[in-house]
Amino acid sequence: MKFSVLGALAAALLGSTVAASADPVFNRVASFPVNTNLPAGTDGKTETSAEIIAATADGMMLVYSDSPLGGVGFIDITDAAAPKPAGFVGLDGEPTSVAVLGGKVFAGVNTSQSYTAPSGRLVVIDIATRDVGASCDLGGQPDSVALSPSGDLVAVAIENERDEDLNDGALPQMPAGFLVLLPVKDELPDCANARKVDLTGLAAVAPEDPEPEFVDINAANEVAVTLQENNHIVIVDGASGEILSHFSAGTVDLENVDVEEEGALTFDGRLTGVAREPDAVQWLDGERLVIANEGDYEGGSRGFTILSKSGEVLHESGLDFEYRVAMAGHYPEKRSGNKGVEPEGLEVGRFGDDTLIFVLSERGSAIGVYRDTGAAPEFVQLLPTGVAPEGAVAIPGRNLFAVSNEADLVEETGLRSHVTLYERAEGATAYPMIVSRMDDAGRPIGFGALSGLAADPSEPGILYAVNDSAYAMQPTIFRIDASAHPARITDAIRVTRAGQPAQLLDLEGIVADGKGGFWLASEGRSDKLVPHALTRVDGKGEIKAQVVFPPELLAGETRFGAEGVTLIGDTLWIAIQRPWKDDPKDTVKLVSYNTATKEWGAVRYPLERAETGWVGLSEIALHGEQVFLIERDNQIGDNARLKKLYRVPVSALVPAPLGSELPLVAKEEVRDFIPDLKATGGYVVDKIEGFTVDASGTGYAVTDNDGVDDSNGETLFFSTGKM
Repeated sequence: MKFSVLGALAAALLGSTVAASADPVFNRVASFPVNTNLPAGTDGKTETSAEIIAATADGMMLVYSDSPLGGVGFIDITDAAAPKPAGFVGLDGEPTSVAVLGGKVFAGVNTSQSYTAPSGRLVVIDIATRDVGASCDLGGQPDSVALSPSGDLVAVAIENERDEDLNDGALPQMPAGFLVLLPVKDELPDCANARKVDLTGLAAVAPEDPEPEFVDINAANEVAVTLQENNHIVIVDGASGEILSHFSAGTVDLENVDVEEEGALTFDGRLTGVAREPDAVQWLDGERLVIANEGDYEGGSRGFTILSKSGEVLHESGLDFEYRVAMAGHYPEKRSGNKGVEPEGLEVGRFGDDTLIFVLSERGSAIGVYRDTGAAPEFVQLLPTGVAPEGAVAIPGRNLFAVSNEADLVEETGLRSHVTLYERAEGATAYPMIVSRMDDAGRPIGFGALSGLAADPSEPGILYAVNDSAYAMQPTIFRIDASAHPARITDAIRVTRAGQPAQLLDLEGIVADGKGGFWLASEGRSDKLVPHALTRVDGKGEIKAQVVFPPELLAGETRFGAEGVTLIGDTLWIAIQRPWKDDPKDTVKLVSYNTATKEWGAVRYPLERAETGWVGLSEIALHGEQVFLIERDNQIGDNARLKKLYRVPVSALVPAPLGSELPLVAKEEVRDFIPDLKATGGYVVDKIEGFTVDASGTGYAVTDNDGVDDSNGETLFFSTGKM
């Protein structure tokens, strides 16, 4: 089975990338850090992860599996906007999935000692008492657990997963996986009448070694099972265990896709015969399925597919989802050569008259919402979430939707695993706040890591941003129409040297030069041969001049250099991010360069003292008789303390020669950005890095999403009003 996607979706995407109707929309109302639900006495830095999530019938409690902590967690969402930790039940093993029936939680628990000796159990937890009751031996390593709509059947996918380090992960690797069906009576599994369903001999890929990944059950007790690595789907009668149908998940051809991990977003490649290799599967109704084509072995077609239960392809999304993720700034460039945005999780929910499909991008950390039409689904909106969304549950009775985000980066960035909640109501979508468009070739303008912001000198609402070294092979100036809602990137001006993409730049600041071009500030790293420098480009992005920092300044250099630039008369002022070796404690330089006389100078700026980590500057912008500076710590989530806008009078910027005693300026606080960073119901992101004031006197700020690397990919763009 092969399906070709040749780029016809371009026209559909040209219109809009966000919902624009009077229909109800989802907005995030809360982000719950899972580490706040650690058992008493547990070290707060213990790794914890919300993987698969379920809800009680009344929609007041969420239940999630936590593999690294070895148990099941509970969250009270009586007030969805203020979820509360509701306890944790430790289990003897690694929980892989949860489902809820009445007052019980059904959890698959992996107890394997090795890949070659897999084992596991299905355990039942009483929600009221938190007691662990019934337990069924499953005979192998469980992955997905699903309950039938009527509550009389539970299905467990026994994956018996492969060792990816053995023979490069090549299949087959025994023992084979299978499916277990258990009758349910009085909210308890009937272990004695468990039925093992043999799935060998069905797939064209490693037929002797099926690896079931995900299960879902429809109202007729028909069980859909994905064999991800085998690129196969099986439909099983839940009552008898008879295989009703089975079929290959097929392949897809993709045109205009990013296939290289080269530090640039280039949607100009081609992939042919890509195996879908679905992870999650959900029934849309009694006749149709939807699969998320993540890939895990040799495939991954980056989208989702609707099929009949006999295997007929009814709709193939192709690159629609991936493009929408890219145009919201969430495309994970470091996964381009692999599986792109990696659609992994799925949920289907009936909200009012709408059947909605929720597609989870594991690597893009975004959720696409589509309306089932019976034919081609209609895109509704894109939702932000935490890092690596894995599980989802729709709660239509309360107009809620919840997602579990499994990544816990406590050792890397301090960012923790989260559960995010969304409410459906009338109103406007709060996110995305900035989007791009399709280019003239029918490809998305990819963006991310927006690290500096500048205003057009004469046209209100027109701004320019630069990306940093997350896209080292594609330094770019983005033109932004901030009057649109959401703000819209209308053009990408590539920074070039002799017509070729400029290298050895880490752009962190931008300002219009008043002559149709720009001055750019590059944060240097001498150990990587990236100079600390100012670069002048024309309106087409071609480099016309470069000014490196003088020896007197570089004598005290560290890697934390220029983080913003502005122009006052003939003088450029550069904000240095953090103290250099010759700076007194808790001070940093504002460096001046007179473009007419070529003279350098500086003043000192007083930084707030860091409670944890460090504090530094991330922007400088002129408006009237003041310069505005962003000062921030490097903390994220609940640990964030300082994300503020300050101002210094222009009259105080009287530079002294480098190497001499530098004057210390006084600052005044203008705005605390933390409420702005919490406004969409998410956690506080680390890097607010851009600020400017447009020609009408309106201020704008933007965050840097680190190129979606160890980040949830959010770019927050908002106005601060008249300045």
